[in-house]
Amino acid sequence: MTEDRQDPRTIARWFGWLFVATFVTSIPAYFILYAPVRDDPGLITGTGADPTASVALGAALEVFLIIANVGTAVVIYPILRRQSEIGAVGYLSARIVEGIFIAIGIISLLTFLFMRQEASVGADSALGEAFVAIYDRAFLIGPGFFAGFANGVVLGYLMYRSGLVPRGMAMLGLIGGPLIMASGIAVMFDVTERGSALQGIATIPEFFWELSLGIYCIVKGFRSSSPILATDEAVTIPESPSALREGM
Repeated sequence: MTEDRQDPRTIARWFGWLFVATFVTSIPAYFILYAPVRDDPGLITGTGADPTASVALGAALEVFLIIANVGTAVVIYPILRRQSEIGAVGYLSARIVEGIFIAIGIISLLTFLFMRQEASVGADSALGEAFVAIYDRAFLIGPGFFAGFANGVVLGYLMYRSGLVPRGMAMLGLIGGPLIMASGIAVMFDVTERGSALQGIATIPEFFWELSLGIYCIVKGFRSSSPILATDEAVTIPESPSALREGM
């Protein structure tokens, strides 16, 4: 028989780096690279500075964001399933759904660029506003609501119960996830505006939860005192029947 158990320290580092990658790819795209078209949908008419390079780079970064998002759930699945297989599958599923909405946003802004390049078909600023609105609402459901559900509620709960990271840290996720979900719902019902101070404050606990989780896993890995890692202290099993015969 062979031992088919991966090293939790290696998994923790991969998980941490992938989490950090979600920050590196998402923040520049949203706040910098997409800003020209989000601030001025009238660019779709072909007037003004060409946003093609900026938006295309943002789209490329968000493609890697999708990979990193799903990757966080894939690499940690073998560890989380020891705590709860349903929870581990739920986390992976939520990350995939989040990625779908990110992809919808990417497609909407790439279509914006296409319509600008084909300005002869009569694109106007109202059409640009529609594409930007699709992006904003896809962001609201994906990186907004589903990120709070996946990373805050599901992952926060699994990390708290398993003790893989300090429970005080995991509590940030259990607080921040519902806050982001609630702020997203508030925007849907027009209780508050997208990008309002209320929505910004609601994202703070989740932001620090995800960032601290990624850095902690890179630097320290999972806590060896976690009950679900106790099985990794088992005696090594010989790799083949021949090894068994040689040891007899």
